[in-house]
This record gives sequence, C-alpha cells and structure tokens, in this order.
Amino acid sequence: MFFATDDLLDGEIYLKLDRTCDENKEKEWLPAYYFKICLLSNEEIGYCDLRIGHNDNVFYGGNIGYGINAEHRGNNYAGKACKLLFKLAKKHSLDYLYITCDPTNIASAKTCLYAGGKYINTLKLPSNNSMYLEGKREVSIYKFNI
Repeated sequence: MFFATDDLLDGEIYLKLDRTCDENKEKEWLPAYYFKICLLSNEEIGYCDLRIGHNDNVFYGGNIGYGINAEHRGNNYAGKACKLLFKLAKKHSLDYLYITCDPTNIASAKTCLYAGGKYINTLKLPSNNSMYLEGKREVSIYKFNI
C-alpha cells in the first residue's frame, strides 16, 4: 500500500512523486517510492527514493537513495530530502532506516550526518550482492532512528 505524498515539502524543496514500484520477492526488492527533488520554483534539482522495509539488500544498499544535480550541490538538498522521506517512512510504521554510501564519497557521508544518521560501520559487500557485481567492494552504513 502506498500513501499520498503531497505533504513532502519544506520551505525550500518538495518531493514530486515520479512513480512507485511494488515488491519483487524473487529479486528481494522491497516496495519503493521514486521522487524528483524540486525547488519551490518547480525546477528539478535531483532525485531520491525510499524503499519500504528491511532485508539484506536494504542493509547494504540503504532504504534511501539520492542524487543532486552538480549545479545544486552544496546546499544540503539531499539531506533535506531525506528528512522529508522520514515523514513517509513513519506512515509505514518504520522505526529506523539505513542509508549507505561509498566510503570515499565524503559528500554523501556529510549528508548522512546532516540528516541525523549514526555511523554504524564500513563493511565489505557480499560477493552475491548486486553492488559487488557492479564493481563496488565496501559500503559505509548509517542508521537513522525515526
């Protein structure tokens, strides 16, 4: 079940729902929301998504993913989008979320801290993980109690 998302806004940005995706048990994908991050002027400045629930894929890949267009980086927009997604996660009765990033991605680590995450650990990816198969070997894991 997906909830309305028209309340995901603050004084600077809003999240415009792009699509939802149902669970795929065979691939171990959880239900997910996909958003465009927009300024109040309606300019699209990036994207974010929220995966609902917990499993091994989300532990290593995170409940939330995000990206900000280069010309808009440095304004904490990704962190602000994460905080808006926490509201949606609460509607789904999630008590905590994970966000993960490449250990060399300092900007993403700063986003996690800005959004209130607690650094858990940097772990090696299992060899059967899709990110491992794409060439990544480690992730830094942050936990968010919501």
